[in-house]
Amino acid sequence: MSIGHILVVDDEPDIRKLLTEVLEDEGYTVSSASHADEAETSIAARKPDLVLLDIWMPGRDGITLLRSWHETGQLVWPVIMMSGHGTVETAVEATRLGAYDFIEKPVSLDKLLLTIEHALENQRLARENETLRRRDINAYELIGESEFMQNLREQARKLAGHDAWVLIMGEPGTGKQALARYIHSLSPRKHFPFVDSGVSSIAGRDNAAVELFGSENDGKVRYGLLEQANGGTLFISEAADMDSHTQMQLISALENQSFLRVGGNEPVHVDVRVIAATRKDLEAEVRAGRFREDLFYHLSVVPVRIEPLRQHPDDIPLLLDYYLDAAHRAEGLPRRQLTIGARNLLKHHDWPGNVRELKNLVQRLLILGSGETIDEKKCRSP
Repeated sequence: MSIGHILVVDDEPDIRKLLTEVLEDEGYTVSSASHADEAETSIAARKPDLVLLDIWMPGRDGITLLRSWHETGQLVWPVIMMSGHGTVETAVEATRLGAYDFIEKPVSLDKLLLTIEHALENQRLARENETLRRRDINAYELIGESEFMQNLREQARKLAGHDAWVLIMGEPGTGKQALARYIHSLSPRKHFPFVDSGVSSIAGRDNAAVELFGSENDGKVRYGLLEQANGGTLFISEAADMDSHTQMQLISALENQSFLRVGGNEPVHVDVRVIAATRKDLEAEVRAGRFREDLFYHLSVVPVRIEPLRQHPDDIPLLLDYYLDAAHRAEGLPRRQLTIGARNLLKHHDWPGNVRELKNLVQRLLILGSGETIDEKKCRSP
């Protein structure tokens, strides 16, 4: 598996050839372009993970191309500028326009490779931080020492070592997204994106095709979820909610690992692992004609069911302690302890909303409560 896709833009053939050979030896896939128009054609065909961009080129120079990406909001990859005649002013302008770094020619290959590694790592960390910032407050951690939870973690570790598609089934709030993230984090794809389709982004919306496949309009490319997940994992959070047209388009894209953007004419090739989740019985949806049978069999190569919390109540005390501590550390909420009576009450609660309901309850008790302890009475209060 490639460790990243790099686009080399330079008008000197010898430099393009040298950089391509060196980068491919390091495990990258490489595309090259000799001028700005060719670079934009290459980018339209495949989204790069990083661009090496020469400043002095015939026609539009590197700074002009960088400025175009910056002003149109298309600069979603790190750019390393290269020049044999750079000035401080040029370097400052490139940085202002969003370039990650500026390297002088003749290029030191050791320095270049280290800069590329740092740029890609910085991009990965920025992506992870953004994911954490946006992460659903009800996100589920794989907490618990019951036999079920231990078996679930073991199953996830086995799945992480393979590229098979996974279908995660379970009631709302049981932690389907967290399990998908756990599998991704242990897999060879862990350094590439984990992209969550969101509950409604591809569920029967008019722009579902644009969300999933992206679009091309007047030379401007919008990258859809499949391209954003290239090399990594696409998590389809509610597969059963997709409309029939989106299902048909998705099955074609997944079978061929390629698709057309909306408004585009050239196929886009991707390497994506799919993990889907559903709260519904997909086999029943297939029998009812609401879900395509071929897509069901593609998504459910390995089915995994997450039990509701009421079926492994021994994990409730650990979950309560975890979220009491997490709410204090992450949100600055006051530390409070549950009394024995409160713990017994909560352990025997039915938890129709599963772990999500438990976490919400802990937050509510800490926000609205007073004193150092939380008793049964406070737990019963709405």
